[in-house]
Amino acid sequence: MQELLIAKRDLKLSRVIKRLSKCDALIIDDIGYVQQSREEMEVLFTLLAERYERGSVLLTSNLPFSKWEQIFKDPMTTAAAIDRLVHHSVILELNVGSYRLDEAKRRTDDASTKPPETEK
Repeated sequence: MQELLIAKRDLKLSRVIKRLSKCDALIIDDIGYVQQSREEMEVLFTLLAERYERGSVLLTSNLPFSKWEQIFKDPMTTAAAIDRLVHHSVILELNVGSYRLDEAKRRTDDASTKPPETEK
């Protein structure tokens, strides 16, 4: 995001997007996890729109599409972004628990069942 914002500010956004178009796939992880500014979402939308039907995008989010207006800040931009992302897409919805939470519970359980160390 920061690179795209700097490129926009320096009037070089199209150059950065052209460079990114050479990547076989773009991976955008946890979209919506951290609230972004409207300007950040505008450059993200520009990137997605330019990438549309030209290259692969792998995107993860914990938010359902119905809450993506929180991400793109505008109903029209949200609808347009979702439209571009889902066209020609494979959507995998994973309804599984958090592996981080499971790991933390396992560590806690292991620690509580471990016999106390004896002093020598």
